[in-house]
Amino acid sequence: MKSLLLLLVIPVAALATQTETYGWEGSNTVVGVYGNGHPDLEYSSPVYMGTQSLEFWESPYSGTPQAFVCWVKYLNEGDTVAASFWVYDTTPGTNPSGRIWGHWTDDPTDPTSYSGSASGNNTYSAGTGWSQLSWEWTVDADTTHTGLMVEARLYSGAEFDTIWIDELVVEAPDGAEIVMPNIPVALQRSTWADIKSAF
Repeated sequence: MKSLLLLLVIPVAALATQTETYGWEGSNTVVGVYGNGHPDLEYSSPVYMGTQSLEFWESPYSGTPQAFVCWVKYLNEGDTVAASFWVYDTTPGTNPSGRIWGHWTDDPTDPTSYSGSASGNNTYSAGTGWSQLSWEWTVDADTTHTGLMVEARLYSGAEFDTIWIDELVVEAPDGAEIVMPNIPVALQRSTWADIKSAF
């Protein structure tokens, strides 16, 4: 009977997860940036929860800027990471819009490492004020990925197009490390050339 009880407990323990939230209430913005996106802290409106949000705008207009809002490290095959955040825009059916996306990173010492797209949700922010975007990624058996960078993407149609992001929630397995924004507003930008030069 004791052996049977032990077998029932092990799968429950293996499914243990940790959850972290981030609401941009301090002085930090993002883990990193790709493209011409500029992350700032918004102290007034729009704010989904608390007193601040992340303002993300593009200048000059070019491509699809990405704000790296969370880095999950030390993942293993079969691990699942779920993330969500709220995006504010007031342009239904057109730009600017936000989207949740991700890319793999396999060097736990380098947040600029890039090991391919992890894709994300095909849904964009609604354009009617605050809307929540979410996605879930799983490390499959065909890869050896050990890290995931969660992105907030800005789809813009002109210079200075802006979205606001708030109330990030990330769930990952116990044993993984969840890195929320931990650097000041001033950032060193990364290009794909910078990222790919690590390989």
